[in-house]
Amino acid sequence: MDKWKHGPQRRAIQSGIAALVVAVMVLASLAGSASAQSLLEKIKNGETIRVGFSNEVPWAYPGENNQPLGFVNAMTTDMLKKLGTTKVEPVVTEWGSLIPGLQAGRFDIITGGMYILPERCRNVLFTDPIVKATDALIVPAGNPENLHSYQDVHDKSLTFATGAGYSEIALMRKLGVPDDKIMQVAGPAEILQAVKSGRAAAGSGAYFTMKEFTDKDDSVALVPVGNNYYSGLAFLPNQQAEVDAFNAVLKDYIGSDEMMVSVGKYGYTKANLPDGKTTAELCEH
Repeated sequence: MDKWKHGPQRRAIQSGIAALVVAVMVLASLAGSASAQSLLEKIKNGETIRVGFSNEVPWAYPGENNQPLGFVNAMTTDMLKKLGTTKVEPVVTEWGSLIPGLQAGRFDIITGGMYILPERCRNVLFTDPIVKATDALIVPAGNPENLHSYQDVHDKSLTFATGAGYSEIALMRKLGVPDDKIMQVAGPAEILQAVKSGRAAAGSGAYFTMKEFTDKDDSVALVPVGNNYYSGLAFLPNQQAEVDAFNAVLKDYIGSDEMMVSVGKYGYTKANLPDGKTTAELCEH
């Protein structure tokens, strides 16, 4: 008989294994608690808050030292300061990866100026609106196809470029534009290049961004299309407390002198302030 299997040695080893299992479980529990911290807890504990956005001037973009620039980031950092922190880390990703990135825990808030749309409301919680904006087309200088609306793009069976995950995709499909005429690209810079290279007759995105391009590049022109959209900061569906906290700050902050100083250098004016539309209304339609 093997005495090791039934002697004191075995009991000692069993006790050691049991202690190790308990230690591993405790560590796992602590790790789980840390990862499950709410955003408000992270702010209270002085941890860095990660803001996620795509590189879209002037909404949200990284600076030379990776500081979060753009008017949505300016508003977010102002509000975070009021909530108790100045520790902010930007995380830049493609537009189509913003919601998946939030869900995967890569960042804590989406600050990219995301439009509040019903299909997005099923995946994230939005704050109250922080900006009212319109869309715009960019076309070659002189507007050779004489385009003045999305409908014109459809009626002339032209190829149209926009960003993957942009709201314009659903809009064009609703008009009846076939998918082979909708060129989905990574973001604003690729939309511009698609138009400049002639691969697309027109491109579209938020007015602010498209105007930024046409102000700096004489080879393209701006065609406002007049649809009003409203953007908010986006959070995970289980972060209602965070949304409520930001909305409480927004009540006094939105439209204040402090806010307008922060966002004015990015082209945000009083005309871009929300007009009373609520997030609940925007999520319903």
